Amino acid sequence: MARVTQLVQPQLDQVEERIIKQATAFDPAIEGYVTYAIGGRGKRLRPLVALLAGGATGQINTGHVDLAVIVELIHAATLVHDDIMDEAERRRAQPTVNARWGNSLSVLLGDCLFAHALTLSTNFENADISRAIARTASEICSGEMIQTQRRFDLKLEVEDYLRIVEMKTGSLFAAAAELGATISQADARSTEILKTFGMRIGTAYQIYDDCLDIAGNEGTTGKTLGTDLRKGKFTLPILIFLRAASEFERERSCSLILEGKCDEVSQMLKNGAGNGALSESITTANDLIRSAQAGMKALRPNAHTEGLLGLGDALRAMLEQLRT
Repeated sequence: MARVTQLVQPQLDQVEERIIKQATAFDPAIEGYVTYAIGGRGKRLRPLVALLAGGATGQINTGHVDLAVIVELIHAATLVHDDIMDEAERRRAQPTVNARWGNSLSVLLGDCLFAHALTLSTNFENADISRAIARTASEICSGEMIQTQRRFDLKLEVEDYLRIVEMKTGSLFAAAAELGATISQADARSTEILKTFGMRIGTAYQIYDDCLDIAGNEGTTGKTLGTDLRKGKFTLPILIFLRAASEFERERSCSLILEGKCDEVSQMLKNGAGNGALSESITTANDLIRSAQAGMKALRPNAHTEGLLGLGDALRAMLEQLRT
């Protein structure tokens, strides 16, 4: 991943500086909360995609930096809201906003971050960009609502899960790539190729995150794990496990989930009974990455298209680490 980020490191540094400065745009009474929510440096994958897509189709400029800041603020808003719903206590090795200040303030803080990101988007001269960002924010929220609506839904299918993931995660990666190309004034075909790349990479990344929730280590990840089952979010490894289980295993697992005894199901997923489900989920994510990379062959190659391909390779390596 380091080799990929080096391609746009100066611009990523600008993005980081700009993100931190956003707190000053808020009332002094809440500035500290905003700083806390956006100050913990994450992977910055969405800004990375926006910048690389811009470089893949033209010269990276200040518009791409603006876009990168906006997509990261939207992502930060979703994390604040996610942690509330999951009752998560740790993120990026520090207490979550809700763990420090409670749910009421955290809901409003997430709303403030969303609203500020949309306000920043109105500074683009091309109104199509701000409209696309607003549509993406709506898509993310709709995906989260559908996922919440279908918690503990034993009729949820893999296709339903993938649709939810595309809405709540894939759409922001897709927008970052598409609008990065739009700012570079790329042609419609190149823009669509990058949008598709972003959607597939983003969907694969969410599958990785869902596998990490089962197979990861809290000490390594720095965040609360195991929340999906406890909150009734049936992610891909869980759905595959239930689909492949014997009738007895399925009935027992469903009973344990509905009774709130999710730790026992988690152990089944971690142990031999669930290894096939985890492996199949990783394979599904890898297939999405390969498909995303194959679509990029239609673009004229340069260092930044190679960077996007390298991002896919890095994600595939992260997935493979979960098999061990």
